[in-house]
Amino acid sequence: MQKKLATYFERLWPICRSITGNGLRESFRILQEIVPFELTEVPTGTQVHDWEIPKEWNIQDAFILTPDGRKVADFKLNNLHVLNYSSPVDMEVTHEELSKHIFTLPEQPTAIPYVTSYYEEKWGFCLSHNEWLTLPKDGKYRVVIQSELTEGSLTYGEAILKGDSEKEILFYSYLCHPSMANNELSGPLVLAMLYEKLAALPQRKYTYRFVLAPETIGSIAYLSKNGSALKEKLEAGWVLTCCGDAGKIHYKNSRKGNALVDRISKHILKQLPLEWNDLEFSVGGSDERQFCSPGYNFPVGSFMRTPYQRYPQYHTSLDNRDFISIPAMEEGVEILFQMVLALEINETYEAVVQYGEPQLGRRGLYPSSNLPNTDQRQMVHNMMHLINWSDGEHDLLSIAEKKGTAMFYFAPLAKLCEEKGVLRRK
Repeated sequence: MQKKLATYFERLWPICRSITGNGLRESFRILQEIVPFELTEVPTGTQVHDWEIPKEWNIQDAFILTPDGRKVADFKLNNLHVLNYSSPVDMEVTHEELSKHIFTLPEQPTAIPYVTSYYEEKWGFCLSHNEWLTLPKDGKYRVVIQSELTEGSLTYGEAILKGDSEKEILFYSYLCHPSMANNELSGPLVLAMLYEKLAALPQRKYTYRFVLAPETIGSIAYLSKNGSALKEKLEAGWVLTCCGDAGKIHYKNSRKGNALVDRISKHILKQLPLEWNDLEFSVGGSDERQFCSPGYNFPVGSFMRTPYQRYPQYHTSLDNRDFISIPAMEEGVEILFQMVLALEINETYEAVVQYGEPQLGRRGLYPSSNLPNTDQRQMVHNMMHLINWSDGEHDLLSIAEKKGTAMFYFAPLAKLCEEKGVLRRK
């Protein structure tokens, strides 16, 4: 998996993406080699809830020529150099005029900032603060941005893995940033690898929906078309973001706070030998805020490592190949897969015998001797715990949590008790 993650990262890394345009479509074409995304194009001007799809943006080149003939802010060397969604321009300006269109980070003088202007047409360049300070103040600069803002469309993609039930589990990530590693490519790549693992399962209880869309406007566009249907089907969902750095895992709860996705996520994380943080829902962040907006209030949490805005490389050129960890992404895939497996085995049972405890011996569920056997006695004790709490109201997850034991331990006991006629599914 690590080799595949690295290969696809290198192919996707150079592409200049935005919330619309050919860079976005090219990225989808590459990811379609792993996930059979069905693409939807939402035309410019379409009303999507309170928003409107903007013009499509495409760019060929951008640069600044200094008075002494040097080329700086070269888009072809780093696509963060141009203000994302910048209007086209080809003109001469003074240093003073240029300064009104330059973005730097004085507090991070070696970093190129990532800046956008999706909904206001203007032009601009992004430079490291150190480079900006070296540019001469006398003479004329030539600024060139070869871009187009046209009537076009916004692209999003979804893929569905059918299961035995129409009840659905959602995995969502965004695709819209230019060359940033953690805050852009880690989420889609983890999502793609997870799709492969789930596609390989011989049987699935749930139906799984995988969605990639441009952040904010893309998820709103997706929900404006699909939100009502999801209300009827969605059992749990995760937004995947910032999955690639070497920091500890963070799980951000859904707005509901104690939904199945919250309970499953924290149960699995508690079983693993790693440090992790439990975050309350807040509106700052990624597209979980769209899925958890009041009208939807979906059971959607967020899985990440170091959260957005909490690492200095965020939205800068320092969020690059050197910042991310391919093993960290692979670990994220495996953890999410464990969460899926936990969802798949979670059931609510009802004890067949409601008054008193069932006679386990005649069903072959009780040891035939009283010889001390710690493991066997513990197994019987756990079985009795399972049967007692199987009242049609407590699912397997809550029963395991009451015991402080992994639900993967109780699943085979539940299956055995069901086969022996002690439990039935609610």
